[in-house]
Amino acid sequence: MIGASLLTLQNPFFKVIGDELTTEAARHGYQTLVVSADNDVARQSNQVKDFIVKGCVAIVLSPADSKSIVSVIAEANAAGIPVFTVDIPCNEPGIKIVSQIATDNLGGGREAGRAMIEALAGQPAEVGVLDLKQVESCILRVKGFKEVIEAHNTASPASQIKIVAELAGGGAKDKGFKAAEDMLQAHPGLKGIFAINDPSALGARAALEKASKADHVIIIGFDGQPEGKQAIRDGKIYADPIQFPDKMGIEIARAIVKHSKGEAVPPQTLIPTALYRLQDAKNDPSLR
Repeated sequence: MIGASLLTLQNPFFKVIGDELTTEAARHGYQTLVVSADNDVARQSNQVKDFIVKGCVAIVLSPADSKSIVSVIAEANAAGIPVFTVDIPCNEPGIKIVSQIATDNLGGGREAGRAMIEALAGQPAEVGVLDLKQVESCILRVKGFKEVIEAHNTASPASQIKIVAELAGGGAKDKGFKAAEDMLQAHPGLKGIFAINDPSALGARAALEKASKADHVIIIGFDGQPEGKQAIRDGKIYADPIQFPDKMGIEIARAIVKHSKGEAVPPQTLIPTALYRLQDAKNDPSLR
């Protein structure tokens, strides 16, 4: 039995990871118990304790909080159960993670920055960021975004892009809506918003529509969930660096199987994103 505690199964992204992990692991004779942490580190800690009691042969986590989850990972280490992370890394000292399978979030953030520059087409602008500081992957996305914006500002002083606000979007539609609403009130001249995932990007879009500013503010999302891709197709989001959760689920299962056989497993595998724009959405057979 493999125990997997994923950040939230309300997000289709993590459901795909769980489904593909389960399917691939079954090919090698493993059962998988997939549970939702519901963004709650205390809940996730209890789930890991339960995996230990059940005698799971491996534990997979997408940490709800990379720092706060350390103590229970240490318990799994002490019990001799190998721990793997997927999507969200845990790079804290004092614990052992066998392998981390994740999107290249830093590279994806850089792609988001380039998409914002492209969409603004050389005009100077004020932009905002909807972040999620509890989650390592989202921290990396914002870091990559800022790196590209700063490099652009150095190279093109006449078309400065100023990050004037960075608010917690919670990675959710309702929280993204409220944060974007606050951002628009504080900065009425805002021209762009980078949101760290599709739900918060869609929340921001709803806030723009409510404020009658939908045609004046560019949104760059992240993930490539079906709803996010459809929003790009409908012109509501400009672009997404898209992730490949199916590959993540498969790769984490394969890493567990290799490790169980005593084979070497890389400590980290990063899966590159791909920038998904309107033309990609128009050619996407999965969209209406």
